[in-house]
Formats: sequence, structure tokens, C-alpha cells
Amino acid sequence: MSVTASQSQWKETVRENIREDASFTKAHLLMNALAATIASYGLFANSPAVVIGAMIVAMLLGPIVGVSLALVDSDVKVLLKSLLSLLSGAVAILATAFIIGIVHKDIPITSEIMTRTAPNFLDLMIALAGGVAGAYATVSFRLSLALVGVAIATALVPPLSSAGILLARGEITLALGALELAIVNLVAIQFSASVVLWLTGFRRVTRTSGQPITKFLKQNLLIIIILVALGISLSVNSRHAIAKQLFETKTRFTLQQEINSSMGSHLVGVRFAKVPGKTIVRAVVRGPNPPSTTQIAAMEDQLPSSPDGTSVTLRIRFVQLMIIDRDGLLHSDVAFGDDE
Repeated sequence: MSVTASQSQWKETVRENIREDASFTKAHLLMNALAATIASYGLFANSPAVVIGAMIVAMLLGPIVGVSLALVDSDVKVLLKSLLSLLSGAVAILATAFIIGIVHKDIPITSEIMTRTAPNFLDLMIALAGGVAGAYATVSFRLSLALVGVAIATALVPPLSSAGILLARGEITLALGALELAIVNLVAIQFSASVVLWLTGFRRVTRTSGQPITKFLKQNLLIIIILVALGISLSVNSRHAIAKQLFETKTRFTLQQEINSSMGSHLVGVRFAKVPGKTIVRAVVRGPNPPSTTQIAAMEDQLPSSPDGTSVTLRIRFVQLMIIDRDGLLHSDVAFGDDE
């Protein structure tokens, strides 16, 4: 058998495997529902390990690669079959998480859920890399497709589960943010998988000629436009998030320096709130003597400017700290909590 014939047979075998993995089955629905169940309870438990572990049973990589192959191969039948499988899996995850969210309305929203409500440019890059890994593992017999499938599912099941839980709580804005993250990951994974399949030779218009790049670009034009739009939007979001993080970090550092040096007290925590035209910085301070209004005004003037251009107002919640021994009230080392 010639090398060309051997490669052709190998590609046909890979194609058949992809088509089979992309098929809609009851097992597909069940496994994705179970993955959503485990992920939802992991999100409620605020446990990243449980959330990642849930991805072992998820079945999402097959339909995504099926869509990619269908676009590269111009196979409408496989495209429709893969889309049905992918959408049914996503709906199963959303519905399962929604039901769990209703059943456990008493459990508060955790940080693991909140972190999946604000997608940024970094999420897009991670998803693109995940799509490359998934497609390459699909066409390579030397790599573990199961492990890559876990990575792909990690990018999709947790945000979809978070969206379902948040919808059950009536948190529409946050739920839309989680859905946006899932869509960003899905589009990026699918596109990068299509690129890998095209580059590795899984393209054909006829039996004898390969698919030209212009046809590939036309078939993926909608995805490319969506990716560009998402990239621009998420880049803006990332810049805003970075600017906000820098502002909050610098504000905390400035307050800690000022309070420790001029007041002899201790900064316990800082919270930030937005009201129309104003950024409110709420600092909790613990010490022997409350700050004066002059000291508060001086500290407020030292704070950095808000990245959105609003005025910054400092409000201090003071908690008096007293340490008393048999000789009376201790004043000298109270700021450090030292009663020796």
C-alpha cells in the first residue's frame, strides 16, 4: 500500500470516528446532565477540584470537532447532526443546573460562580488554545483525547452551569455574563479546531483536489466575524478590569501606608462601591482613637483617581480597640494587637 493511500485511509478512519463521536445519543444527554450536576455542586461548594473533576464525564468535544469537520469538509449532514448533539448537550447542562439552582436557593452564590460571569480577552486565548489541542488530539493516535476532552469541557460546563444557577436566582445580568463566557469559549474552540483540521489535510472539495483557503475562509466567515467582534469587546473589558484592579490595589496600599503611619491604627479591609458620578471607598479601621475629619480629608486627597473618571470619596468605619490588663487600659501597642 502506498503512503498516499495509507494517509487517505487514516483520514477516513479519523473522519468516521469524529462523525460517530458527534452523534446525538441518550448517553450524550445523560453524561452531560451528570457533568452539570457534579459541576453545580462543586460551584456551590466553592471547590475548583470538584468542578474540574466533573468534566471527566462531560461529552462536548465530539460535537464541537464534528461541527469543525463538517465546515472543513462541506458536509451539511454532519453539520446538522453535530449541531443537534452540541445544542442538546448545552441545553441539558443549563436545564440541570437550573433545577439544582431552584432546589438549593438557600445556598449563597459563591466566588467560583462569580468568576465565570465576566469573560475577558484571556478567556478567548485559552479557548483558542484548547480548540487547537482538542483537534490535534483527535487526529493524532499518540495523544490522549480523553484528557483534552476534559480541558474542553472545563471551558464550557462550568459557565453553563453557573448560568443555569444564576437564572434560577433571577440574576439575569450575571447569567448573561456566564452565557457569554460559554459562547466565547465555544466559538473559539470550534474555530481553532477547524483551522487545525484544515492544516492537517482534512479538507476536500472533490476526491482529487484539496479545499482552497478562500473557500475555507468563506465557510467560516461568520465565525471569524464573531471572533473578531468578541476579541475587540473582550479586549476592552480586559483593559477596564486591569485598570480597576490597579486602582483598587493602589488604593489599599495608600490607605494602609497612611493609616499605619499617621493614625497608629490598623486597616482591616477595603470595599468599593459605585453610585452615579462617584466611587465610594469604604475602609474598616481598628485602633485606639478614631481619625479626625482632617485626617480623612488628607487621606482622601492621597488616593488615586478612579479609572472611570468619577470622584473618589473615602468613608471610614472605625472600630475602637482596647486592651485592658490588671493595671488598666493599654494604649501604646494597641495598634498591633500586642498586649505583652
